Parts: sequence; structure tokens; C-alpha cells
Amino acid sequence: MRVNCSSSSACTANSSEGELPVGLEVHGNLELVFTVVSAVMMGLLMFSLGCSVEFRKLWAHIRRPWGIAVGLLCQFGLMPLTAYLLAISFSLKPAQAIAVLVMGCCPGGTISNIFTFWVEGDMDLSITMTTCSTVAALGMMPLCLYLYTLSWNLEQNLTIPYQNIGITLVCLTIPVAFGIYVNYRWPKQSKIILQIGAIVGGVLLLVVAVAGVVLAKGSWNSDITLLTISFIFPLIGHVTGFLLALLTHQSWQRCRTISLETGAQNIQMCVTMLQLSFTAKQLVQMLSFPLAYGLFQLLDGFLIVAAYKMYKRRLKNEHRKKDTGCAEGCHKKKSTSLKETGAFLEVNEVAVTPGPSVPMDFHTAFESTSHISSSTYA
Repeated sequence: MRVNCSSSSACTANSSEGELPVGLEVHGNLELVFTVVSAVMMGLLMFSLGCSVEFRKLWAHIRRPWGIAVGLLCQFGLMPLTAYLLAISFSLKPAQAIAVLVMGCCPGGTISNIFTFWVEGDMDLSITMTTCSTVAALGMMPLCLYLYTLSWNLEQNLTIPYQNIGITLVCLTIPVAFGIYVNYRWPKQSKIILQIGAIVGGVLLLVVAVAGVVLAKGSWNSDITLLTISFIFPLIGHVTGFLLALLTHQSWQRCRTISLETGAQNIQMCVTMLQLSFTAKQLVQMLSFPLAYGLFQLLDGFLIVAAYKMYKRRLKNEHRKKDTGCAEGCHKKKSTSLKETGAFLEVNEVAVTPGPSVPMDFHTAFESTSHISSSTYA
């Protein structure tokens, strides 16, 4: 397989765009909706999430890019390898295997940033990883595709969507830069923007999910194997990313961040690359996979967030019970101490009660001695 690094869409694979089958017209509408909604979503999310980024911490990640290196290893090491192994293990058709492999070679998507915020991950690392993986995709995507397709002997040009990568970088860096500036100048207002952006981002994610289900209803592939792969692929990415981050002694916060970054792929870039590289008839068999992957990664992200929130609530309840038990124990201990102190005082009072008789006896003895002495001298 040859990798065509041209960003032009004027190739033989796209010369049949006017001859789209009936089922593929839905994909055209779906692409338009996803393009508009994802552009709006990306701008709003990146600006609002940029309000949580501090330039000092961002610069620290750049100066010591250990976390970024682990993330890139997961993104362009584990994910392409996982895609290749899944395609071989399930004996996929050539067109379907290419779709799975292209998805595995794509950089991380911005959807991981909003999920990272919801699980209280390292936002500075998350945004840095998304940016770095998008930049690295300029060279790593063609390299990974070339290496993993050598044994397949397929004569098909793959067009790397450099234009799409450039647009993604612009939509990512500019809103984040504005968000960082707002956080630096107006830290109180940035917190409000961050909360509003998180809510708007969640609503937009739901809109994208509903739009994907409704518009792609008539074009879902009935192949259960491909749907199974689209379900387990992001899960494998989340688990392996977390384990690799844990093995490299990253903090729990960074482990959550790297896990979400690994499993969340750039769906828009995968769809664009497939459309630039294959004919309309081939796309009928291929486009259902990235759409299904996108919906399942949304579902996985919401499940991870829900599990984390439940875990935090459980810890909070246990901490509250512990504090309540400690307070009751301290109160009992204090009451016992007061009782012991009262008993001690009562004992002392009893012991001190005959005290006044001592001076009286001493006085009486003194008087007796004086009386005897005076009588003697008399």
C-alpha cells in the first residue's frame, strides 16, 4: 500500500462523488452536521477549558515532557498496534481492516479534554497531549500506516488530510490561548466561564451523539464483528493507556488523563481521510466503523465519568462517617475524662475534709504543753 501525502481531493478515489449510492447521501448530511457542530463544540470547549490552564504548569510540562512522551507512546504506539491486532484477529475484510487501522493511527480528539475536566484530571497535560499528538500526526500517521500495511500487499493510495490537521490545530490552539489569557487576567471570571463551558460541552456532546444515531440509522453496517470491534477498541485504549501510565509511575491524576487521551480518537480526521482515499462503493463498507467508534467512545467516556463520580461520592461518605465516628468518640472520651476528673475532685474533697481538725489538735496540744510548762515553773 502506498501512502499519498497530498491534501488534494482531486484523485481517482474521489472522482465518483457525483455517483454516490443512496445510502451514502446520509453520510453527506452527517458529515455536514458533524463538521458544523464539531467546529462550534471545539471552539467553545477549548476556550472554556483553556480558562483552567495555567501557563506556568503548561510550561513545566513542556520543559519536562515525561507525561507527554508517555501519552504519545500510547497514541502512536499502542493504538495502531491494537488496531492491527484486532483487524488480524477478527479476519476483517480489506476495506474494513483499513478503516480500523486508520482510526488507530489518528491523533487524539478534543473530546478527551472535556472528559478529563469532569474526572478532575490534569488539564494542562490533556491539552498539551492533544496538541502534540495532532502535530505529531503529520509524520506519524503516514509512518504507522506504511509499516502496518506492508504485509497486506494492498494497492491503494491513502491521502493524509493535512488540511484537516491544520484546521484542527488552529481550532485547538487559538481558543486555548485566549482561555489562558482570560485565566491570567481575570481568574474569578474564568472559573464561571469554565463551569458554563463544561455544561455547554456536555449538551453539545449529547447533540452529536443523537445526531449520529438518527442520521446514520439507515447506514449502519449489519456486520456484528465490526460493531464489536468499535465497542472494544476504545475500551482497550483506555485500559492500556492507564496501565502504561501506571507502570511509568505517573500520578493518579495523570493516569486518568493519559487513559482518556489514549482511547479518544479524532473521528473527524478519520472520516475525512477515508473519503479522500476511497471510492463511494468502498466507503459504504467503511464509514460505519468510525461513526460507531465515535458513539461508543462517547458512551465509554460518560461511563468513566459516572464511575469516577460514584467513587468520589463513596469516598466522601466514608470520610464523613469517619469524621462523625471520630467526633462521637472524642465526645465520649471527653465525657469520660470529665467524669474521672469529677471523681478525682470528690476523692480529694473527702481526703481534705478532716483537714481543719489538724490545726485544732495541734493548737490543743500546744495549749497543753504550755500549761504543763507553766505549772512546772510555778
